[in-house]
Amino acid sequence: MTWLVVGGSGFVGSSVLRALGAAGIDARGLPAPRLAASAQTPAALLEAAAATDVPGLVAALQGHDVVVNAAGLATPSAPEGADLLGANALLPAVLARAAVRAGTGRLVHLSSAAVQGRTDRLDESRTVRPFSAYSRSKALGEQALALAADAAPGLSVVTVRATSVQGPARLTTAALVRLAHSPLASVASPGTARSPVTSVDALAGLVLAVGRHRGAVPGIVLQPWEGLTVRTVLEAAGGRPRVLPAALCRAAVVGGYAVSSVLRGRLDGHVRRVELMWFGQDQVPGWAVEQELAPAPRVREVLAQADGHRSAPA
Repeated sequence: MTWLVVGGSGFVGSSVLRALGAAGIDARGLPAPRLAASAQTPAALLEAAAATDVPGLVAALQGHDVVVNAAGLATPSAPEGADLLGANALLPAVLARAAVRAGTGRLVHLSSAAVQGRTDRLDESRTVRPFSAYSRSKALGEQALALAADAAPGLSVVTVRATSVQGPARLTTAALVRLAHSPLASVASPGTARSPVTSVDALAGLVLAVGRHRGAVPGIVLQPWEGLTVRTVLEAAGGRPRVLPAALCRAAVVGGYAVSSVLRGRLDGHVRRVELMWFGQDQVPGWAVEQELAPAPRVREVLAQADGHRSAPA
């Protein structure tokens, strides 16, 4: 098998390429085309994809059995904009059309569990509840890609929903470590809620398993839970979190969203991060667990390594 990773120089794409190389798979990276979009519905995005010509894209995809879309703007606090929609919503549909023309066997698109927002339990359904510009762009990308897949029965299209992916060199991971060491580090009692924090190594392993699976793969695959709770995440990052009354935390979250609504949702992302720190988010085991394809958990080691980088002398 030969693989092409679009966005192969990025945080996730480079990890996928390393995992493929370690597995002895012939793979190379491809810079993602820069796209902009104004379409706000899946159908309009599909029409925009049909009218988008990226010179050389079909030729670049030809000869590859699996194409991975690891590109996009991974900026949860980003405002609405044509660049965000182009990277996260339009590009998946453009790649699907190009993959059909190139004769690609499987397209693996990396999305985000943020598309399901504040749902109590993440799952592998097409149900989405986006709450921010970023999550809306990722949800639109999934929906436009699903329409493209319905029109291309010869192409296997799989959306992998990544959860809160961490890596030793990632800025968000460094921010998590700083939070763990700060007086703000806290969890809602009893602190045993599941946390969706996961590792980039496990995500790369999941992409590998999905891409080379010989049988049918569902349209959406959720990244498996790596076993940490809201408390053990902060502890793995070097912190000693306080345990706060759950009722107090819930009242604070409700108040935070109320203030954000007055500000037209500007604080939703910040409030959501606090909510996840306190209450985490449950998830179904999912297809990868059922098929015994879940990668080995690595997030505890990743957080410890990031904490070590913080503690190391300059």
